[in-house]
Amino acid sequence: MSTPQLSRELLAKNFVLPPNVTCGPMQELPEKIIQFGEGNFLRGFTDWMVDAMNAQGVFNGKAVIVQPIKVGIAKVVTDQDGLYTLILRGVQGGKVVENRRIITSVSRGLNPYDDWVDVVNCVRNPALRIFFSNTTEAGIAYVKEAYDGEHCPESFPAKVAALLWERFQALGQVAAPGMIFLPCELIERNGDNLKKFILKHAADWGLGDAFSAWIKNQNHFLNTLVDRIVPGYPSAEVEQLTEQLGYADALLDTGEIFHLWVIEGPKQLAEELPFHKAGLNVIWTDDMTPYRTRKVRILNGAHTASVLAAFGAGLNTVLEMMQDEIFGKFVRQAVFDEIMPAIRLDEKEKTEYAEAVLERFRNPFIKHELLSISLNSVSKWKVRVLPSLLDYLRQRKALPPALAFSLAALIHFYQGVGTSDRELRGTRKGVPYPIRDDLDVLSFFEKRWHAFRKNHDLRALVTIVLAKDEMWGMDLTTVPALMGTVTANLQTILLDGPRAAAAAVLKNEPVA
Repeated sequence: MSTPQLSRELLAKNFVLPPNVTCGPMQELPEKIIQFGEGNFLRGFTDWMVDAMNAQGVFNGKAVIVQPIKVGIAKVVTDQDGLYTLILRGVQGGKVVENRRIITSVSRGLNPYDDWVDVVNCVRNPALRIFFSNTTEAGIAYVKEAYDGEHCPESFPAKVAALLWERFQALGQVAAPGMIFLPCELIERNGDNLKKFILKHAADWGLGDAFSAWIKNQNHFLNTLVDRIVPGYPSAEVEQLTEQLGYADALLDTGEIFHLWVIEGPKQLAEELPFHKAGLNVIWTDDMTPYRTRKVRILNGAHTASVLAAFGAGLNTVLEMMQDEIFGKFVRQAVFDEIMPAIRLDEKEKTEYAEAVLERFRNPFIKHELLSISLNSVSKWKVRVLPSLLDYLRQRKALPPALAFSLAALIHFYQGVGTSDRELRGTRKGVPYPIRDDLDVLSFFEKRWHAFRKNHDLRALVTIVLAKDEMWGMDLTTVPALMGTVTANLQTILLDGPRAAAAAVLKNEPVA
């Protein structure tokens, strides 16, 4: 007998859920949220929170999910009636905790490249007031493009600008109800930047001062910070979990128990999104800067500074990395010796948070794939690691060894061929692996490594990469000693492998 697929029809029958699986509210609820991003994180974070609010009867609304790029899983979301299973696992107070729940807070999925009219109709709905997004750090960026009113723009800010224009026209122009934007992209001042680029598109398209004023005055662009590790689809366990659940779930998602959402904005808006009434760890604040610095540099920075070298050394998950004799020490050195000293927060608070982060990395239930974390590593390194490297250099007048090494590991990881569909093919011990980033980034590295294979000039390769200020936001060849250090580290990686190179870093004094 075949395993049934998760659907509303299945749950409406006499299907009995396992006793350790709960289910969110099944009644029909209005769409109040539009969400750009159908990936694991938003489904394991924001949609889970909406489900929790619905269960408490304090929100009573659903999210319609829009995939932000041409290739996505919006159809799968719709095929499963917006339903999926979320498994949260971890250790709390020394005890193993696991929660399995069918999330019911999503109504459907839309592909804007095929269903642009449907997406437009969504934002013309005055009851649809909330806007979530996670289009990765590279998503909130300005790319000049036209809008013809009929087809989906390419960049995320252009899509939002076009949708707001449609809402503005359909709902009374200056009298149109605005929206509350809560972007989850891990860039600094994500709400402010999204607003800036939307206004730029509005000006480019000549949509008028009244529209621009409406964007500024009637819409809320909140800066936010999200914190939860969401590894996503548990490929290695899916057969066992399917048998335990009694149904197949193409959208099965996993995450840790810990969660935190810091939102910088008017606290009266919390009444429209009453996370607090559902007991969720959501902080509304006037200044999220300390929270962001702590999280992005310690948690995200530790990931980005270590996973590419660890993957090159043959490791596959964060847990394996933390249990490894070399890379476990490497992560700890990067966090405690190189990242933390430059963060201006109470020493006790920093230390407690850092220890908690490393404990979360060692969560035995989280199979967080290093390749998953490697997505868009160039923009991540710029945001998560470079500020710590520069601050350390200013304070110590020397380069932080592990963080400088991480740039060499990044260049090595981006050694691939065959650019297509935002993917480059690298090889590790003869086995191919995908390198995923923006097409411009992938094409750049493919050309640079192709040139190196012809001229064998490693210093030239490193010089051109570090000088690419479009990627790093500055010319990194101007950073004292960085070019020589990265070149030396990359040479060691190529000759001896990432493990031996990382081990050498642990023994070295900072490079002056």
